[in-house]
Amino acid sequence: MVMPVYIKPLLALLVIAAIAGITVAVLRHGPDGSAPVRSASQQLPHNIDVALKKARFSEIQGGLLVWELIAERVDYDKSGETAYLSEIRMEFQRSGSHGAITVTADRGEYLTSAKTVRLNGHVHVVTEDGASFKTGSIVYTAVNAQFSTPDPVVFQQQRIQLTAVGMDLSVKTQRARFYSSVDAIVIQN
Repeated sequence: MVMPVYIKPLLALLVIAAIAGITVAVLRHGPDGSAPVRSASQQLPHNIDVALKKARFSEIQGGLLVWELIAERVDYDKSGETAYLSEIRMEFQRSGSHGAITVTADRGEYLTSAKTVRLNGHVHVVTEDGASFKTGSIVYTAVNAQFSTPDPVVFQQQRIQLTAVGMDLSVKTQRARFYSSVDAIVIQN
């Protein structure tokens, strides 16, 4: 049994420990019990200055929209030269007698000064007339309105499927030039 002389100091010590514990919890987690809010600079990687959700980029020539790129997430580097993109959809408008082109990819980079878009991960290019190109990565250069890739490419339109390594695709003429020999398959209905 505890002697009555020690009960008051023991109770005082327990009350002081409880108050200290509550004070530490409030200072550490805030008055509402949630974790402290980190500043935006603590949440972004060191080379990223701004991060956006659902961003749009476009190129306009002669007052007409040439292409529009929509990304679910965009991170800008501190220099402002590169935008890192994820979940990308890029749409090219009709060009003369040629139809629209739609490109999708998992991620990419938009180099603003060079007007170049590098796309990576499940890149899929589809033309309005049904031609389809699939590759691992592709680069769009605005200066010559052309897609290029050194990677393997699978092209399919109607019943023909072609595979090759490397390709250039003109957006204006929609002509493709493959770098290597082409393997062709006619798909049976």
